[in-house]
Formats: sequence, C-alpha cells, structure tokens
Amino acid sequence: MSPFLRRFLAAVLLPAAFAAAVAWFTRPKPIPVRLHTVATGKVEATLANTRAGTVEACQRTKLSTILGGRIEYLGVKEGDRVAAGQVLMRLWHQDLRARSDVAAAQLATAKSRTSEACTVAANAEREAARQEALAAKGFISASRAESARTEAAARRAGCDSAKKDVVTAERQLAAAGADLGRTVIVAPFAGTVAKIVGEVGEYSTPSPPGVPTPPAIDLIDDSCLYVKAPMDEIDGPKIQPGQSVRIRLDAHPGRVFAGKVKRVAPYVTAVEKQARTVDVEVDFAQPEEARGLLVGYSADVEILLQARDGVARIPTAALQEGNRVLLFGADGLLAARQIKPGLANWEFTEVAEGLAAGERIVLSLEKEGVKPGARAVEEAAAEKK
Repeated sequence: MSPFLRRFLAAVLLPAAFAAAVAWFTRPKPIPVRLHTVATGKVEATLANTRAGTVEACQRTKLSTILGGRIEYLGVKEGDRVAAGQVLMRLWHQDLRARSDVAAAQLATAKSRTSEACTVAANAEREAARQEALAAKGFISASRAESARTEAAARRAGCDSAKKDVVTAERQLAAAGADLGRTVIVAPFAGTVAKIVGEVGEYSTPSPPGVPTPPAIDLIDDSCLYVKAPMDEIDGPKIQPGQSVRIRLDAHPGRVFAGKVKRVAPYVTAVEKQARTVDVEVDFAQPEEARGLLVGYSADVEILLQARDGVARIPTAALQEGNRVLLFGADGLLAARQIKPGLANWEFTEVAEGLAAGERIVLSLEKEGVKPGARAVEEAAAEKK
C-alpha cells in the first residue's frame, strides 16, 4: 500500500470510526418499562359512588319524651340490647299519677251510681207492669197506672244517664293515662341503645319539630343493615332496582360483600359546592354476612351494569387519550396503536378492535421519555442485565 493511500485511509476512516464509536457509546439507553401481554378474560361495565356511602340500619329512631320533666328512671345504658315495648326512661309524674287515681275513683263511683240507678229503674218497670195489670182488672184507676209508667220511664232515663256518666269517666281515665304515657319512653322495636342524653335527676327537654334539640335516646335496629351511597346524577338513569352490587368497607379491607340495588331515590340531592347526586340504597345479598357491622361504617358500592367473558382486555390504566396504547415492538421500539374499546371499568377495558392476544403494551406511561419512537426494554429483562 502506497504512503498516499495510507494517509488517505487514516484521514477518512479513522474519523468515521471514531464518530461511529462516539455515537454508539452515547446513544440513548432503552427505558425500562412494565409490559402487559394482551389476553382474554372477563370485563364488566360498572358504576361507583362519587362520595363515600354509609352503612345504615333499616330501623333507627331518636326518641324523646313528649313532655319536659326531671328524669326519674333510666333503665338502660349505651350499648344495651332492648326488647320491643321495654320501658327505657320515665320522668317524674306523681302529679299525673294522682290525676289518674282521681279519674279511676270517679269511674268507680260512676259505675256504682249506674248500678243503683238501673236497679231502681228495673224495679220501677216491674211495679208499672203490676199497676197496669191491676188497672186492666178495674182494681185501680187508670191514672194511677199512668203515674207508675211515668215513674218507670224517669227511672230508666236516670239509668241511661248514669251509663253515660260511666263512659265519660272512662274517657277521663284514658286521658289521664295518655298524659302518663307522655312521661315514658318505650322501645318501639327491639334494638341497641346507641346514645343516651341525660342522667337520673336531670331535666329532659323534648324535641319540638324544627328545633335541633338532642333526643333522649338513640335506638338502632342493627339486625337489618343496608348501604346508602350517592351516585353521580349522570349515572342515575342507568341504575335499576335488582342490579348486582359489590360492597367494600374501609373497616374490612380486602373483603367484598355481595348486594342488590333496593331503591333509587326519586330526586336529586344538591349539596353546596359539590356535585349533584342520586342516593342509592343497597341491600346485602347475604344478611348474615353483615351481622356485626357497625352502623355508620363508610362504604363503597360498585354496581354491575353489564359483563362479557372471554374477550380481549387490557388494563384501563394503559389506555391513553384518544383510545391509544403504546405497543412494544419486537425490536424494542414503542409505537402508538389506536384501539376500539368496548366495556370498561376502573380495572379492565375490553378491546373490540386494534389489538390481538399475545401483543404487548406499555403500562409505565408515567415514565419520562416513554412515547412513540422511543426504545424500551422490559423491566424484568433490564434487571437481569
């Protein structure tokens, strides 16, 4: 090789080789990404509540006495189980008891007078009958028989009047009993005492309509529970009674309760500075599973609208704006691919068109540099290197 040729090769090839080496060593490194292989499975279209729902009791009442007064008897404590009809609280009522006793005595007197008046009336009627018989035979005058009949009628009227006095006395006794009932709180159903406001000796004030006075006793029937959850007003027309529901509670992480939509509120709730919602009530499909849950637990409901099994699906988190995904090519290059989605929920989206089973898509969309045309490598493979 001539000296000229050697100098030429050194002047041309060496810089080119150097440039190629620099380009090789300074090329962008592949971005480690998480991948998902498209496969078939089940996809459900669901709706979830917009804000936390609440576990509610089928029966819950906040009891207070109709009258105000000093608490004389308190037969329960918070957390006690009570039976229907059990006396929970009683106010001081000696004055009303005295009036009731007076009414009872007046009733007894009225009954006694009625017995007397009716006995006299019956005797007068028998005497009138005898007088009429004697007058018919001519032994006495007709006027005397007429007088006997008049006396019998008067006595019978007195008997009837006495009977009405008995009815009046009975009504008075019933009214006195009603007044006594105003001083007593009786459990309307079996349940658990959640809260008591007041102690023996304190003054209990009733809760008049429209005034937020704390009731004396909060009684909960926790043998029957359901979930009340607010749903976005846009989703309201899609929800119907009888639809299947999955219930999740913060107090029982990882556990899912089956349920059914029981009722959809016939109106929209508008809360200031919050979205308009429709309240949905959900029954537990297996009520025995709900036993022991506390009323007031926060709950989330997921209503199942539709489901398809055996369809191509991808994680919903892999779907970008415009229904696009990043496809991982065999050479490690990322390419955008538009798909036609089907049913979807927060976990999976059905792929109606655009992807086939076995193709791999990128999940690490939040990483810097992950975009079409970038070179990537699977995270597991990158860790092995």
